[in-house]
Amino acid sequence: MYQVHDQSGKLAVVTGANSGTGKETARRLAGAGAHVVLAVRTPDKGEQARADILAEHPRAEVEVRRVDLAELASVQEFADGLLSDGRPLDLLVNNAGVMMPPHRIETADGFELQMGSNYLGPFALTVRLLPLLLDATAPRVATMSSAVANSGRINFDDLQFERGYGPIAAYAQSKLADLLLTKELARISAARGWPLLSTGAHPGYTRTNLQTSGPSLGGEPSALMRTVTKLTPSQGVVQGSEPLLHAATGPDVVAGGYYGPRWSLVGPSRAARPPRKALDKAVAERLWAESERLTGVALPART
Repeated sequence: MYQVHDQSGKLAVVTGANSGTGKETARRLAGAGAHVVLAVRTPDKGEQARADILAEHPRAEVEVRRVDLAELASVQEFADGLLSDGRPLDLLVNNAGVMMPPHRIETADGFELQMGSNYLGPFALTVRLLPLLLDATAPRVATMSSAVANSGRINFDDLQFERGYGPIAAYAQSKLADLLLTKELARISAARGWPLLSTGAHPGYTRTNLQTSGPSLGGEPSALMRTVTKLTPSQGVVQGSEPLLHAATGPDVVAGGYYGPRWSLVGPSRAARPPRKALDKAVAERLWAESERLTGVALPART
């Protein structure tokens, strides 16, 4: 099992921390001494996750705050709450997401649900929290992608899949966008001389409610999805969270690094090879600019 290094005195925010890889990541960060904010859409579920963590680590510092990444107003409210607290943020873990709803669903802001929840919401959250991250000594942003990003394509002509929605294609685009965010944030940090370390991860095929809750939105999971879930080699959340924990806390990770299971779908975490499309600087820059336009959230003034 990956051993999380001492996190005493650090503040960490983990999105989607009420279940799956988010809850496991939060549990292990709290166990290593971090003050962990469980950033969740449903506070009651967050409080149950907090109780579970405290049952194992009674002296842990864990709190619950609400954020709905599919709603930019909620992202702003959450970020403003942390900014008003003024405490430097050592670690932001962009983990939350939704997977392959069978029908196109829009967020409160009119984005396709996967692009909004998996990418544009985390993008806005990351940029809004940059002032707190840059107040920390050695801040990190770790963003969860997916091996499905290998088949993704950023379709600037139809980012929101208003024409010809496909669950897998939309999911793959959102997860490729997460990798492009990871890489571009690393480049921006280097160019501006920031101490911020931006890293990415993918969990392989990890058994969580993501495979059922997403495909069940707006209808029943397809026969194909049920078959894929049943036949694909998979692993539990303890193992599946390790690439994200590695990216978030590992002493050996590098700026823009990408980490995943040794055998692609299952196994110990290691440096993973990102898809070639995630290395396209022009696409990353264009996506960043488009994301600023869509979310209304821009980088702070150059320092």
